[in-house]
Amino acid sequence: MNALPKIPYHMTVAEFLAWDAPAPLLWQLVDGEPQAMAPASRTHGAIQGELCSLIRNHLDQRDSSCSVIITPGVIPHVQSETNFRIPDLAVTCAPYETEESALTDPVLVIEILSPSNQAETWANVWTYTTIPSVMEILVVRTAVIGAELLRRGPDGSWPNKPQVLERSGMLSLESIGFQVPLAALYRTTRLLNH
Repeated sequence: MNALPKIPYHMTVAEFLAWDAPAPLLWQLVDGEPQAMAPASRTHGAIQGELCSLIRNHLDQRDSSCSVIITPGVIPHVQSETNFRIPDLAVTCAPYETEESALTDPVLVIEILSPSNQAETWANVWTYTTIPSVMEILVVRTAVIGAELLRRGPDGSWPNKPQVLERSGMLSLESIGFQVPLAALYRTTRLLNH
């Protein structure tokens, strides 16, 4: 029987990026502690794929220099030496000149919220608010058709509560000039027919 690999207890981002993490899991660094991320459920993956396609097509139609990235690494501004978080999607408009381990200057960060990972997801969301370039953070639900949107104000502050989007609502992402019915994100899920 194979022994489980030893997981380091505390690391810096540099150590984390150099670490040979046990495959096939995806790992993020939370306050210096490596954390394995559970594989996505079918609904989670379907929403992620649909949203990625919708945003990519939108950016292509606008001939935008921005790009949507699946499961990028991002480094929060606060405690940046010990945090390397992995959102489901992010959009950056920064030039792509060299290969980078962490996404440079994301303007939009998206998390897909499963019932089993609510605490971890919201902990990540609050770290994203410390990234100066982030203008919007979208949290999409998987148990019901719904989402929550945080948008940075003109003065740089974040709202006390997210904007709640429901099944019949429109999703508007000002950071990339994108608008679509919220239900479109759920096109290939069982939730749309319930």
